[in-house]
Formats: sequence, C-alpha cells, structure tokens
Amino acid sequence: MKVLRAFARLFIARWNHCVCLSIVALTMTPASVSQQQPAAGQEIPGMPPAGPVLMLQELIREAEQNNPEIAAAQQGYEAARHVPKEVSALPDTQVSVQQFAVGSPRPFAGYTNSDFAYIGFGISQDIPYPGKRGLRGQVAGREAEARQIQVESARRAVIAKLKATYFRLSYLQQTLSILEKNDQLLRDVQQIVESRYRVGQGNQQEVLKAQLQHTKILQEITMHHREVGQLEAVLKQLLNRRQDTLDIQTEPLAVRAMPYNASDLLKVVTEQNPDIQSQQQMVRKADSQVELAHKEFRPDFNVQYMYENNDRKFRDYYVATFGINLPNRGRRKAALAEAEASRVQASKQLDAELQKRLAEVQDQFVFAQTSAEQLKIYKEGLIPQSEAAFRSALAAYQANRQDFETLLSSFLDVLSLQTEYQRELADHESSLAQLEALTGVTF
Repeated sequence: MKVLRAFARLFIARWNHCVCLSIVALTMTPASVSQQQPAAGQEIPGMPPAGPVLMLQELIREAEQNNPEIAAAQQGYEAARHVPKEVSALPDTQVSVQQFAVGSPRPFAGYTNSDFAYIGFGISQDIPYPGKRGLRGQVAGREAEARQIQVESARRAVIAKLKATYFRLSYLQQTLSILEKNDQLLRDVQQIVESRYRVGQGNQQEVLKAQLQHTKILQEITMHHREVGQLEAVLKQLLNRRQDTLDIQTEPLAVRAMPYNASDLLKVVTEQNPDIQSQQQMVRKADSQVELAHKEFRPDFNVQYMYENNDRKFRDYYVATFGINLPNRGRRKAALAEAEASRVQASKQLDAELQKRLAEVQDQFVFAQTSAEQLKIYKEGLIPQSEAAFRSALAAYQANRQDFETLLSSFLDVLSLQTEYQRELADHESSLAQLEALTGVTF
C-alpha cells in the first residue's frame, strides 16, 4: 500500500506539472506574441509603405533645393542686398507750388486786385554732408554680407540635422534586421531548451526564460518601429515632403576616415565657419557705424529754387535759397557713444563665437577619434569574441556541460554588442557630419 500511495503521489505531481507547462506554452508561445507585435520587415498599419533605398547625397541635394528654412534665408539676403542702394540715395526731392494773393482768400483772386499777387513753382533738395551717404551704404552693405553668409549657415545647419537624422534612421533600420536575426536564433535555442526539457535534462524555468527573452526582443522591435516613424517625419519635414509619401530607406553606414588632425580643423573653422564670418561682418558693420556717427557731427545742406510769375505786370522773380542744418551735438555725442559701445559688443561676441566653435570642433574631433577606435574594438574584438563564446556555450549546453543562464548571457552579449556597434557607428558618422558643418570640409 505504501508503494502504491507513493506511486500515486508521483503520478499526480507529474500530471500537474505537465498541465501547468501546457497552459504556459499555450498562453506565451512565440507565435501568439508574434501576431501582436510587428516583425522587423513588416509594415506598420497607418504608416506609409517603405520606398526605395536613397543615398544621403540625393537627400542633401533635395534639401538644398526644397528646404523652406534655406529658401527663407536666401530671400532674407535678397531683401538685404537692396538696402545699401536705398539708404545711400539722396533724400526725396520736394516740388512745391505757391500762390500769393492780396485782399481775397480765393485762389488766383489776387491777380485782379493787387500788383503783388503771383504764382510760384519751386524745387527743394536736402543734401547730406559729403561721405555720409557712402557710409550709410557701407553699413547696410555689411549687414547684407552677413545675411549672405547666414544663408550658408542655414544650409549647413539643415544638412547637419538631415545627416544626423539619416544616420540615426540607418542605425534603427540596421538594428531591426539584427533583432530579427537574433530572434530567429533565439527560436532555435528555445527549441533546444524544450527538447532538453522533454527528455528530462532541463526545467520549466529555462523554457519560460527563453520565451520571455523572445517577447522582449519583439517589444524592442516595436519601439524601433515607433522611433523609425518619428525620424521619417523629421526627414520629410527637412525635405519639404508631404508626410503621407513613401518612407525613406537608408543605405547601410560605413566608417569614414578623417584625414585631418585637430590643428588643421581648428585653423579651417576660423577661416570657413559661416557663424564666425557673419560675426566678423557685424564687427565691420560696427566700425562703419562708428565712422558714420563721427560724420553725423557735420551739417547737412538744403538747396531750394523758386520761380514766381506775377501775370506779367512786373518782371518774374527767381529765388534761390541755400540752408544749413546744424546738428544737435548732445544727441550726436550720445549716438557716437552708442556706436562705440556696440562696436565693443560686436568684438566680444566675435571672440565668444570663435571660442565656442573652436571648442565644438575640438570636442567633436576627440569624440570622432575615440569613436573610430571603439568601432575597431567592436569589429575586431568584442563582436567576434562574443559570437565565439555563444557558439561554445551552445555546444556545451547541448552536451549538458553548461547551464542555461550562461547560454542566455552569451546570447544577450552578442545581441547587445551588435546593436552597440551600430549605435556607435551612427554616432561616429553624426560627429563627422557636425565637423563638416563647422569647418566646411567634406570627409
């Protein structure tokens, strides 16, 4: 009887264990989870379908032609380049008609009752002191030149943002395929785990952990799809495309070499950075404003000429007038002090802009240099080593010489290092893109 009771308890325990495992398998199978989560190459409902693979240079040309920020900056320069001619022109000429009557307010009544009535026609012209008009045009010309340089600054900013978005999108699209490939590899591992469990060499926890990791990968794929959609929206905005157009497929990234050292880039940024050049134009504009403020102490002139007709009762009158406009010295001194303070401000802003851009170049150079070294370590060391460790762990697990935790850890190392490599590659290329925007060179 004792033997029968023990056998019955063992049978019931085995039956409960099998039922529990069957319920878990039904509720958490990869197939059921896959039906709820999008795969890497699967289209997302409500999102535009994927378009053809587009190279970065094609998108750069499209952005240069269609981006509204670049177009707005260009139109700002077109408006500013007409200002020098406007401010350096002579003041408007005034033409006047004068009627002088005696004894009656009615127009032209004076001809009948007074010998002094007349009709006069005059012209008047204000003439600034010599040199003022040229300096005003020079001030406006410096402003226009700064606006022209700002067009290049806007173009580089848009292209840098386009490149960074493109690189990030390429990273996501590459890691989606990595996740999908590793998910398939995990399915194979899961089959091995289930086979071991069926022959009594594994346990239920190993099966559940494999299924849990599969679900985590599917969740990661879904998060990738969401960020891909957000980046597609940014790219279409930069390209001035409609949001319901085909999504952009990127080409795989490759490591670009950086043939310049830090000193070369620091020298180039001083000479070619548009923000520094624009600030240099503002310093020159401030110099011209100070010179103009000194000129404003000089008087302006006014010339008038009038012809008077008195109905031929007497000979006609011809009146010429020359006037001088004496400037208010207190007001001119205040204007001069303002111009000199603005010049100092512009000079300090130039120094600040220069130091800011030099620091950015140095920072991006160091990042790009160390990132290239990291990529080499990933490609030549970490990734091959992790893959070899995973293959060894898998063989040992199949031979019942390794536990499942070590196998799962090796699998996660491979997945993590492969995605980290793609992320580092995207960051490296974004850093080079930022250096290109700062210096104007192309790697």
